[in-house]
Amino acid sequence: MWGDILLQAVLILTGAFMLLALYEIPQKFISKLRFRNRGSIQAKRHFVIGAQLLAQARSSKSKSSASSLAKQAEAEADKAISFDYKDAASHILKALALDLQGFKTSALESFDLALSIPAVKTLTEKEKGDALFKRAEVKMSMNRRAERVDSAIDDLTEAVKIEDDNVKALCLLGECYEVKKMRDEAKTAYESALKIEPSWTAAQAALDRLGS
Repeated sequence: MWGDILLQAVLILTGAFMLLALYEIPQKFISKLRFRNRGSIQAKRHFVIGAQLLAQARSSKSKSSASSLAKQAEAEADKAISFDYKDAASHILKALALDLQGFKTSALESFDLALSIPAVKTLTEKEKGDALFKRAEVKMSMNRRAERVDSAIDDLTEAVKIEDDNVKALCLLGECYEVKKMRDEAKTAYESALKIEPSWTAAQAALDRLGS
């Protein structure tokens, strides 16, 4: 998703330069514009490379290969961030690469940067919701201390407000409530997920477990 968006941005920018040349805009102005946007273009280039490496890492059947590719993806994300620190997509890419390597705490730090001002302003509402879900997922994959579960609930509640048909977020929210021994709230979350996606087996299994 992030790669497609940024590739489109690069293509749009390239088209803009062609249009300027077509209408004989002074070369001096074009040079200034190129210089101003050079950092952003470089950031997008490294982001695209990193996203490709992360996809390869996720599909790799070799644990060592997946780890190596994820590390390379992290390095490309760092390069992208160095050119455009305010772009949330690069911070999210780094978070995902770190998570794949098992560096949960560092992954959370990158998600925090992506979801804080000014970076969060570069995300659409749906993208923000997706990032909130992923951050909550990482939190729940760590030790489930009460404060961490509460924090995941906050993320998931906001994610569902943004996109109320987010089945994965609803199911994870139900799981959080189960950890908190909040049975009624857990059932409500799972039931909401099933209303949206009746064939979602994880939600049905959870309700069966809760004695619904």
